[in-house]
Amino acid sequence: MSAGILSATLYAGQRGNAAAASALSGAIDIHVHTLPDDRPRALDGVEAARQARDRGMRAIVLKNHYESTAGLAYVVRKIVPDIDVFGGIDLNRTVGGINPAAVEHMTRVTGGFGRIVWMPTFDAENQVRYSKENRPFVSVSRDGQLLPEVKQVIALIAKHNLVMATGHSAAEEGLLLLREARAQGVQRMVVTHAMNPPILMNVAQMQEAAKLGALIEFVGSSPVSADARARYDGFADAIRKIGPEFCLLSSDLGQMSNPLPVDGFGAFLTALGERGFTEQEIGRMAKDNPARLLGLR
Repeated sequence: MSAGILSATLYAGQRGNAAAASALSGAIDIHVHTLPDDRPRALDGVEAARQARDRGMRAIVLKNHYESTAGLAYVVRKIVPDIDVFGGIDLNRTVGGINPAAVEHMTRVTGGFGRIVWMPTFDAENQVRYSKENRPFVSVSRDGQLLPEVKQVIALIAKHNLVMATGHSAAEEGLLLLREARAQGVQRMVVTHAMNPPILMNVAQMQEAAKLGALIEFVGSSPVSADARARYDGFADAIRKIGPEFCLLSSDLGQMSNPLPVDGFGAFLTALGERGFTEQEIGRMAKDNPARLLGLR
């Protein structure tokens, strides 16, 4: 089933649904994949921003695994008014891996809309090993210690008041990153889709991350996949044990085979409401916490 058909089906189910409309109104999605990219995506950055704006959302963050989206965010803002659009950089091999110069450059891109620095994702050592692939990777640690260049990047994140996201680092590596970031004065941190492979943080680790000052990200991905119900049940249980005040919700959508980001995100927020979370709790995780993360008032 195509993304358009999936989204039309979801949207038909959400029309007239006051809970879905309220959940999306003012919501912020920090994890939206769009064109241009080196792989098929269901929509481009302009289309994603328009759709989010038209559903009453406050902001989105455009994410690309292999190049900075700070410049794209600037262009999209000029075309689509009345919504905040941000970008970031993933420290994968195409930008030089753990490359302080790439992070510094992003901070100088016109508009200053590059806000998030993701530690390696698709090229992360943890990802490559988890996927049993035989290819080069980007490491963040060795023998239980962060690499010097990682500490340099964290220093830049602190200097420019950026967001540090843990990317696809292993759970223990993520905690190492958070401890170092806190020691260096980083104010904005997020554990990238903490429960998803290849991160697979357990509740105790997520609780520790929250105590270090990080927001724990839960991504809806496809709400119509075979495992969606079980995933959302697991997320709901973990969120209750961590506390909504320490959690953040996003879509991680834009893939061709999945619903469009706005539709999937709305379905995810509604699904959590069906699992007993109040409108205030969902608003905290989908509106207030990401706004604080991005420095929005």
